Amino acid sequence: MADSCFASRLEKHIALTEDERVALARLEENPRKVKRGAVIQRANEAVKELFVLREGRAMSFVILPDGSRQILRIFFPGDFIGSASTVYARSPESLVALSDAVVCPFDKHALRILLQEHPRVAALMFVISQTERVALTDRLASLGRTSAKARVAAFLLDIVARLRVMDDDVKDSFDLKLTQEEIGDAVGLTSVHVNRMIRQLETEGLIARQNGTITLLDEKRLEHIGHFTNRYRDLDLDWLPAA
Repeated sequence: MADSCFASRLEKHIALTEDERVALARLEENPRKVKRGAVIQRANEAVKELFVLREGRAMSFVILPDGSRQILRIFFPGDFIGSASTVYARSPESLVALSDAVVCPFDKHALRILLQEHPRVAALMFVISQTERVALTDRLASLGRTSAKARVAAFLLDIVARLRVMDDDVKDSFDLKLTQEEIGDAVGLTSVHVNRMIRQLETEGLIARQNGTITLLDEKRLEHIGHFTNRYRDLDLDWLPAA
């Protein structure tokens, strides 16, 4: 069986054929190691490569007119990163490694062959892009309409929900691997405010922290506080093309 982190991600939804796995593995033939903080792609640069994240974590972000940073997405192994650049000649966002990572760059035009020969893979990529879009819409709504506590709660729940997609062993505890500044840049808060909200969630018995690990002690209450809906489950995939 071809080794493809991206294929493993897609197979969380439906089983792939061997031909589909081989085609996806071709996208990961040239892995590249990057250090934490390394720029993978800069906003407004010409787009020649797209990427699959094989190891580590990465993020996409934009710089706002006042010089502040808005983090758009946190990426985990198996994610197709830079997907927004598929429809633009220049990247609409910057991509940076959040940890030491391995990315697999591939020529943008390789997608043409993949999508022509494997329409079911194309449909699955569309499914994932839509779940990401809806999750981002949820966060956009929360930035203007919910409290700081709700934003932090929803963000933590979103992280653990995405980790569970790829790793069945993730239950209530997970390694956050994000600074409070990075969380703040994702949910529109200062690092000081994020620290205060995390301590409040801890004091109220909703989460526990130890050496960078977050444990969810009362997920139902967190979902209520954060107005959170898990956008990565309960998907309707009956319309997907047959293998």
